Amino acid sequence: MGEIDVPNDVHIRSTVGPTRPPRGEQVQVTVDGAPQLAWVGEPLVDVINRAQIELAQVCYHPQLGPIQTCDTCAVEINGVVGRACGTKVAAGMMVRTQTIAARAAQRDAYDRLVANHDLYCTVCDNNNGNCTVHNTLGVLGIEHQTRPFQPKGYAKDESNPFYRYDPDQCILCGRCVEACQNVQVNETLTIGWEMEQPRVLWDGGKPIGESSCVSCGHCVTVCPCNALIENSMIGEAGLFTGIPLPVWDAAIDVVKGVEVSTGLRPIMNVSEIESAARDRYIKKTKTVCTYCGVGCSFDVWTDERHILKVEPGLGHANGISTCVKGKFGWDYVNSEDRLSTPLIREGDRFREATWDEALDLVARRFTEIRAGNGPDALAFVASSKASNEEAFMVQKFARQVIGTNNVDNCSRYCQSPASKGLSLTTGIGADSGTIKDIENASLVITVGSNAAESHPVLATRVKRAQKLGTMKVIVFDIREHELATRADQFIRPKPGTDFVWLAAISRFILENGLEDKAFLAERVNGLEEFRESISTYTLEYAERETGIDAATLEALARQIAAEERVAILWAMGVTQQCGGSDTSAAISNLLLITGNLGKLGTGAFPLRGHNNVQGASDMGAMPDQVSGYQPVGDDLVVQRHQREWGVTLRPERGLDNTQMIDAAIEGKLKAMWITGEEMSLTDSNANHLQQGFEALEFLVVQDLYFTNTARYADVVFPAAASLEKEGTFTNTERRIQRLYEVMPPLKGTKPDWQIYQAVAQRMGADWQYRHPGEIMDEIARLTPFFAGVSYDRLQGYDTLCWPVAEDGTDSPLLHRERFNFPDGKARLYPATYKPRQEAPNDEFDLHLNSGRMLEHFHEGNMTFRVEGIAGKAPDSFVEVSPELAADRQLQSGQWVRLISEHGAVRLRALVTARVSGHEVFVPMNARKAEDAVNFLTGSRGDSITNTPAYKDTRVRMEVLRDVGENPLPAKNHRWGHPTPQTGVEVARKWSRPDYVFPGGLLPMHGDSLNARADALGGADD
Repeated sequence: MGEIDVPNDVHIRSTVGPTRPPRGEQVQVTVDGAPQLAWVGEPLVDVINRAQIELAQVCYHPQLGPIQTCDTCAVEINGVVGRACGTKVAAGMMVRTQTIAARAAQRDAYDRLVANHDLYCTVCDNNNGNCTVHNTLGVLGIEHQTRPFQPKGYAKDESNPFYRYDPDQCILCGRCVEACQNVQVNETLTIGWEMEQPRVLWDGGKPIGESSCVSCGHCVTVCPCNALIENSMIGEAGLFTGIPLPVWDAAIDVVKGVEVSTGLRPIMNVSEIESAARDRYIKKTKTVCTYCGVGCSFDVWTDERHILKVEPGLGHANGISTCVKGKFGWDYVNSEDRLSTPLIREGDRFREATWDEALDLVARRFTEIRAGNGPDALAFVASSKASNEEAFMVQKFARQVIGTNNVDNCSRYCQSPASKGLSLTTGIGADSGTIKDIENASLVITVGSNAAESHPVLATRVKRAQKLGTMKVIVFDIREHELATRADQFIRPKPGTDFVWLAAISRFILENGLEDKAFLAERVNGLEEFRESISTYTLEYAERETGIDAATLEALARQIAAEERVAILWAMGVTQQCGGSDTSAAISNLLLITGNLGKLGTGAFPLRGHNNVQGASDMGAMPDQVSGYQPVGDDLVVQRHQREWGVTLRPERGLDNTQMIDAAIEGKLKAMWITGEEMSLTDSNANHLQQGFEALEFLVVQDLYFTNTARYADVVFPAAASLEKEGTFTNTERRIQRLYEVMPPLKGTKPDWQIYQAVAQRMGADWQYRHPGEIMDEIARLTPFFAGVSYDRLQGYDTLCWPVAEDGTDSPLLHRERFNFPDGKARLYPATYKPRQEAPNDEFDLHLNSGRMLEHFHEGNMTFRVEGIAGKAPDSFVEVSPELAADRQLQSGQWVRLISEHGAVRLRALVTARVSGHEVFVPMNARKAEDAVNFLTGSRGDSITNTPAYKDTRVRMEVLRDVGENPLPAKNHRWGHPTPQTGVEVARKWSRPDYVFPGGLLPMHGDSLNARADALGGADD
């Protein structure tokens, strides 16, 4: 075995899934007579697995760590039989895996497990080659089950819309509990070890559908058998699994009768033949999630267009983790209202058209408008849901075919201020590290970010590290969401005042000599100008402006300065303000003065909201930059594109999303092409935006459905969904990942890149792309940040974090040695405070906040088409504080009308302590267009990027007479009561009077447990 002495941080960063504690020193152990290199403190089972020695291990999962419930990994350690998973490596260990005593313990342990499990593999939906219980039978070579299966006496729980639990199949391994308690950290699942017949419990014994379960799917993913299984698999996966129940039961009885005389092996052979047969029609395809910016990747199992399951495990950003949307939210792809033919407006109606007719019309009208009004009379909006290659095509079409810089993407609505703030201070406007850096921070501060609902899988890493005691969490927000409830400290500033406390803390740190002096001297410019810019931001001023007392701010300043590794996460609570860019720069300034950039476990993390909003900006779908954030006026950039495209880039800035609408109303902009964006509902001041659409001469909309935006179109193109095409997405950590075609495009639809190419060709462009990989090759030629990116380097689950050098070396952690400025030094930016413009007044006395819900994505066009999700959160609502409800004599379910200076919506109220005082909160998602929150928001925006100040909105409330049902149904997880515990708590199992270690070697409870741990060189209890 070769040398493996790599630094601990490399091991931390390369592990898929939750981070393990750093390993100790490298030592040598002996396994089955051969020397093996290992690290002190790591689970012994990892050493055995690395050596490729076959060993049974049912409860152990590398991303869960030791659980110690199944006992099947029993081996002889220094002459004593013990669990390989629960034993920590010590120098000089002598391990034997196949002694008589070890084999007897392994077989006895497995026999105890299957006494809890009704073996019927041949007709089981989980007989797909990856069933741990089935495969372990083969490893151990067991011929007969000596302990007969006994039903547990509990009914199946089928109350969740996405999965079911069958207690009679449950082996009580505890994987699901560990995943729920310590990976997802929703803390819903436990095992009732003290029950006469133990079982897995949700909220201590509630039906799943009435519990705090968020349907993240972790439990289903790690279940080693069919106890937990996706409803979409049941009766669908196998050749025999859909047979009628009486026949199915009879088949099981026949098989079990045969077992007595033949043994298990012949029966297992039949089940393995049946499992192999499934491979002929079950397709397993790797893709990347199309919801938020975390970038979860996984295999999608399909039988033609039927989605059987989503199977995570190898994704760099997520490992085994998913949220409800990524695991179960894919029915929208097969929705009955998918567009399947182009539509052309005729008067007030649309008619179906052929592709040639629609493409010809778009090409002709674009040509006419450009000829009559110039290229700047046209504008283009790229999709944050489409691929990198498709975003690149949009901006190339605008600049090469049309000749305009009027191109943008939806980052204008959310993350442009964060990008700007970081580019002003570090030179690169993106996350400075990866999710591994976040979970390895000693202190995480979140500002205006509801990560547990907007970026749930990323939030699990924060929750896990906090629960395991390796991280402290401080949350700044005006609303008490889940992460705020869990935080070590939750601070509620006045809306729009984050800049002030950030500046005050920075001033205090500098005034008291708490800054990282060496880092500032060696790596940062502009310190004196920065000192001057924040000189008036005393703690006392901050207390008056933010409502946070000065003592709290001083303690926080001292804590941040003293922490070894600080990471700050922020999102739309910061960026959707009039001073979003300045506040983002203030966050970066604070990190710079404390030396928390450019090293592991630190950094600036503006969390991207859409699956490819990072990529859309990376690809140059912006009015002033081409791919890789290259300015359109830079001479080298112009020359590079001249050689590749044969055109000269225009140096002037084009129109951004918000400016496009104003230009349309003014008559300057005549035509738009919008791809995959519900702009009519997601842009601020929706009434104003719809006025702009109506003013256009020609509008093209490209989407999966006839959206609200499509109502204003002249041509609607039916696009292919992400599962129906190939390409790449780039997640919030700058990680580029390939997605593969899970199923062919729905008949009548086309991938976005093919639509752009078809129109470009009709307008005289010589575009001849045959595959998205060829587009990526062009991107690499034009973009220094992507110089080494290719599809060959992104095969399967391989990923790259840009910048990527030509030789393929990528950059998971930015700023290790230099910042992206000519002299390599960062720049402290003298930002300014921009107070909110729409503070409540006598007429509009409430402050309106908005954001995402866990169940839905953005406006809900995809998730409302998933029945199980829509059932959990059927419509929009307004959260009202208990004190405001008492003042207005308001109850949950009562209809109210919210009115702003820009519009009005009618919603049901939800009285909740998540909001306080005169704050109200409305989710972004709405089942009906007229209920969208952006009919209330105005046109003011960030002073640098024009990002709408959605969070700077005042409203008044009219209480209506009508009272309906509570807008959150009883089956919503928010009504549940989690049952936190340290994990599986296996010692409670060992304490049962009916438990003995397999083979009867040694009881594993009481004083014997400690003696055994000592004998084994230290066990993980």
